Amino acid sequence: MGGLLERIHTTEDIKKLNETELTLLCKELRRFLLCHVAKTGGHLASNLGVVELTVALAYCFDLPQDKIIWDVGHQAYIHKILTGRKDTFDTLRQIDGLSGFPKPNESEYDAFATGHSSTSISAALGLAKARDLIGGKEQIIAVIGDGSMTGGLAYEALNNAGKENTNLIVILNDNQMSIDTNVGAMSKHLSNLRTGNRYRELKEGFKQFRDKVPVIGKSTYFVLEKMRDSAKLLLTQGALFEELGFKYIGPVDGHDLHELLELFQNIKNIEGPIMIHVKTIKGKGYRYAEERPWDYHGVGAFDLKTGKPLSKGGKTWSAVFGEKMVEIGRNNSEVVGITAAMSGGTGFEDFQKAFPKRFFDVAIAEQHGTTFAAGLAAGGMIPVFAVYSSFLQRAYDQLVHDVCMQKLHVVFAIDRAGVVGADGETHQGVFDLSFLTHIPNMTVLSPKNDWELREMLEFAVNGHNGPVAIRYPRGTAITDFAEFRQPIAFGKAELIQEGEGIALLIEGHMLPQAMEAAKLLEADGYRPMVVNMRFMNPLDKNMLRLAAEKCRHIFTVEDNLRKGGFGSKVLEFYGDENIQIDVQNLAFPDQYIEQGTQAQLFARYGLDGEGIYRSIKKRLGE
Repeated sequence: MGGLLERIHTTEDIKKLNETELTLLCKELRRFLLCHVAKTGGHLASNLGVVELTVALAYCFDLPQDKIIWDVGHQAYIHKILTGRKDTFDTLRQIDGLSGFPKPNESEYDAFATGHSSTSISAALGLAKARDLIGGKEQIIAVIGDGSMTGGLAYEALNNAGKENTNLIVILNDNQMSIDTNVGAMSKHLSNLRTGNRYRELKEGFKQFRDKVPVIGKSTYFVLEKMRDSAKLLLTQGALFEELGFKYIGPVDGHDLHELLELFQNIKNIEGPIMIHVKTIKGKGYRYAEERPWDYHGVGAFDLKTGKPLSKGGKTWSAVFGEKMVEIGRNNSEVVGITAAMSGGTGFEDFQKAFPKRFFDVAIAEQHGTTFAAGLAAGGMIPVFAVYSSFLQRAYDQLVHDVCMQKLHVVFAIDRAGVVGADGETHQGVFDLSFLTHIPNMTVLSPKNDWELREMLEFAVNGHNGPVAIRYPRGTAITDFAEFRQPIAFGKAELIQEGEGIALLIEGHMLPQAMEAAKLLEADGYRPMVVNMRFMNPLDKNMLRLAAEKCRHIFTVEDNLRKGGFGSKVLEFYGDENIQIDVQNLAFPDQYIEQGTQAQLFARYGLDGEGIYRSIKKRLGE
């Protein structure tokens, strides 16, 4: 490794460097980051953009006594490198390795676990009020991107923080190229004026002068107030934050290390909540990432010289969804698309280009997106909301109250359902079956392959009237089992393989693992029945009765938590029907599932072919 970075083990080591050395350290950090993420994959562009900001924070504040809350946390790689984790950075996002997000159980420098958007200000305010009640003096800092500021939770927190009026620093990391940059002498002058003693003295002097205005002259008092507020609105971009009770500073060049160091030292003695607006360049220092920052937001392993990915898979589930939606959109003018700032990730970009007036990006606002979809449906449209499983969790109340209670025809295309791999606990989509299948009026499907996803979308949009959710995983879409093409019919499962004694009831994309287990059982002389359930809700009761008639042992297999999942519903059915039969649910245990590739996690938790086979043999007493 060599250089200055080799000497950095804690943030105390950073404080020993001078400003020239800190500038060199920033260059070394970018080089270190690029070399490692090119091998492990991860969130690259956002971390390249916050190098100077992270170094300045580590230098000026006393970590871990002072606390930084990184919104989402995907941009905390530099923070990890500077806080004692650089020697294990080659394990980033690997099974049993360093997390790609902040984790308090990983380091005392990680003040709060994050992974989802727009939570940082709420958490930071909670920490700040806890500090006040205990009598502490530490600084609490929230770092939030402009993208996360589109989430409503951020504004709820800002509103509350202004009311509480406690010491809190919010750094708005503005890295969107589309947002105009406020540059020039006036911008820097206002920033310096805001952080300098002279500004605070003038402001306090104005307040004292205003309070001395006699009662008979109250009209003058109000004129002065109006003059001050009008000047604020004219001279600062931060009028909204000022009205919410924050002192606004910025915009500040987030790559000017000298300016950041000076600013952070100056604000330490300012009372009350502060909003610092920092402008950064996503992908800073790596040409390919600067030119195409969204392509380098989250990357797999790639060639550092060319910027190209090292591996190419087949067509993804998201791409299959996107292709089918364009076809559906052409044939049905009532269909509209909705995404929560994830048009690219969900495969919705082609639909957006083909039907711009029928496509809505609601930003990071899944709650609003769900109720907005309900309104569209109530108005006669057929909305299709493409959303990641772990992010749909935010909209639970809207699912219950706004969509399902009214039986509105809203289609939820749930991407990244099941374990997703390297992003770990915060992104594993292993809860949606549990929180969707118990909602009245909600139909839930899971496809076995790319053809079935297309047909399920066709059914959900044009063959059904009511709330529908289709869940499908991350990664390359399955193309096997093309010979099984039974039409989609409401609430009907698909018999893949007849058998007796043992029945495997499968949730969609888990069919390859189940078939592998079935082959191993056949080698032992068994004839297992295999059923692609298709509908997680409602269940095919006739198929469940048939399985009970022919088999003594039922095994359900799903990419979800065991508690409340599809297997639980199977148990409920047999209990309600008073059918005495042995049922075992094979699913993930009732815990947060750690990071690792999908294959590694299936193997670890006994959901690969071999693991399913072992569980069955154990149940049979063999």
